[in-house]
Amino acid sequence: MTAESPQTESPLKDSTPSGISTLYRGGFVYGAADPWATALVVADNQIAWIGSDEAAAGHVDGVERVVELEGALVTPTFVDAHVHTSGTGLGLRSAGLTDALSLRQALEKIENAARKRSGRPVYAPNWDEQGWPEHRPPTGKELDRATYGGVVYSPRVDGHSAVISSALAAASGARAHPGWHENGLVTREAHHAARDAFYSGISAADRRADINTALNAAAAAGIGLVHENGGPTLSSEADFADVLAAGQCGHGPQVIGYWAQLVGDEESARALASRMGARGLAGDLNIDGSIGSRTASLREPYVDDNDGHDGPESHDTARRGHPFLSVQQVRDHVAACSLAGIQAGFHVIGDAGADTVIAGFQAAATQVGVAKVVAARHRLEHLEMVDVVGIKALAELGVTASVQPAFHARWGGPDGMYAARLGPERASGMNPFATMQLAGMSLALGSDTPVTPFAPWEAIRGCVNHHDPAQRLSAESAFLAHTRGGWRAAGIDDRGYLGVGQPASFALWSVAGDCMSGGRVCLPDLSPGATLPTNLRTVVRGRTVFDLEGVS
Repeated sequence: MTAESPQTESPLKDSTPSGISTLYRGGFVYGAADPWATALVVADNQIAWIGSDEAAAGHVDGVERVVELEGALVTPTFVDAHVHTSGTGLGLRSAGLTDALSLRQALEKIENAARKRSGRPVYAPNWDEQGWPEHRPPTGKELDRATYGGVVYSPRVDGHSAVISSALAAASGARAHPGWHENGLVTREAHHAARDAFYSGISAADRRADINTALNAAAAAGIGLVHENGGPTLSSEADFADVLAAGQCGHGPQVIGYWAQLVGDEESARALASRMGARGLAGDLNIDGSIGSRTASLREPYVDDNDGHDGPESHDTARRGHPFLSVQQVRDHVAACSLAGIQAGFHVIGDAGADTVIAGFQAAATQVGVAKVVAARHRLEHLEMVDVVGIKALAELGVTASVQPAFHARWGGPDGMYAARLGPERASGMNPFATMQLAGMSLALGSDTPVTPFAPWEAIRGCVNHHDPAQRLSAESAFLAHTRGGWRAAGIDDRGYLGVGQPASFALWSVAGDCMSGGRVCLPDLSPGATLPTNLRTVVRGRTVFDLEGVS
C-alpha cells in the first residue's frame, strides 16, 4: 500500500492495525476543539489532525488508509471509573439471575446450571428479590435441593450479601462469623469468608479468561479505560496483578488499579502502592455496605427491616446498617496517603457512613494540612446519601465523587427499592449529582460491574433523566464526567478528549437522528425511550480493540 493509493474502507470492514496512518472522514467528531469537525487523521497511534471533510481532501495522499465514516459519530472512548474485572467476566459465564422474574425462576436457573456443570460449583449472581412476587431471596436449603447438595455462591445484585449452600457454608466456615443467618444469607465477615472460599476454587487460567472476557465487553461498550477495584476482601493480589497486566498488553482497554487496604503511615502507603502497582489505596475500602442488603450505615433505621439484624447489637442499632471503619481509621489512612502523595478513597453509601468519612477527611486535614489532602486528589465511591453540608466539606478538600447513575435509574424514584428501604423522603435526596457539580466536586461515572453492566450511554441518560429534576445534569456535563472526568479521577488531567497530539482512543457510533445542532456537532437524543448509539468500532491508542463486523 502506498501513500499515492490509500486503501478505503467503511467502518464495518476490516479493522485498522496499530500504527497505520488513517484518515477518518464523513462523520461527526464530538468533543474536539473544532465544534464543526467531521474528519480526523491518526498517525503513529496519535491524533494528527482534526477538521472538516473539505480540508480532509488535502490529507488523502498522505495516509495509508481512508475510513469512510458514513455519518458515524466519533467520540473519545469512555472511562468506567468503578469495575471489578474478573468478577464481571465470571458473571458473564455464570447462571446470572438478573432477568429472573421470580424466586421460582431463579431456582430453576440454578438447577439447570448445576446439571450442566455436573456437580461443579455454581455461581449464581445478581438476584434482586425486590421485584419478585415472593419478595424474598432463596434460602440455603433451597439451593441445596436445586443442586443436590452442591456448592453454590449466589450474591445479591449489590454484592454486599449472598445466599450460600450448606456445602459452601461448611467449606468456608461462614457459620462462625458475624453476618451468618440460619437461612443461608450471609453479610459482613460471613460473606467475605464464603466469597473467599468460592473464589479460591477458580483456577488462574479461568480467572485470566474471565478478565479478558470482561475487558472485551468493555471495549464493545466503547470503553477505553477501566478503574479496577481490588482488595484483600474483594479479590486477591494475583487477580489484581492479572487485571493490570491485561490492561498493559494493548489488546483491549487500558486499566488503572485501586487497591482497598488500610495503611497507617506514609512509608506503608508508599510501599503497598508500589508493590501492588496501584494508582491509589482506594476503591471499595468499605466504610459501610449497601442499601439493598441493608448494610449501608444510616443515621436512622431502615423502615422495612423487621428481622434482618444479626450480632450482639441492639435491634435498633443493627437496623441502621453496619459501619466497618471508624473516623480514626479514615483519618490515619487519608493522612498517610496524603503525605505519600497517593490517592486514598473509600466505598460509602449511607448518610451515617458519609458522616464518618467526612469527619475522617477533616481530621486528616487538621493533622497534615489542607493543602496536602487537596493535592493528593482523593476519591469516594458511590456517595449516595451525602447531604449539602457534606458535599461542601468534600469539595473544599478536593475529593472526587465516583458515582453510578445506573443505581439511581434502577432503584431510585418514589416506587423504587431505595424508597422501600428508607422511606420516600430520605430516598428523594439520594445521588445529588447536580448539587455535587454546583459545589465544585469533580464527578466520574462508572458501573460497578458486575452490579450493573458496562453501559456508558445508559449512565449518561440516567444523569440527564434523574428522578429529581433538580439533580439532573446536562448531556454535555454527564458525557465529560464519563470521559475526561474518569481520567481526572485518577489524577490525569490531559486525557479523555479528542485533540491533536492525543492518543488515538475513540469510538465510532451509529446514531439515530441528526448529530448537528446549530451547526455544531452534538450528542444524540438521550430522552427516555430514545434509541441509544450502537458501537461500530473502539480504538485504543491507535489499535482497534472492537469491531462490530468482527463479532457479528
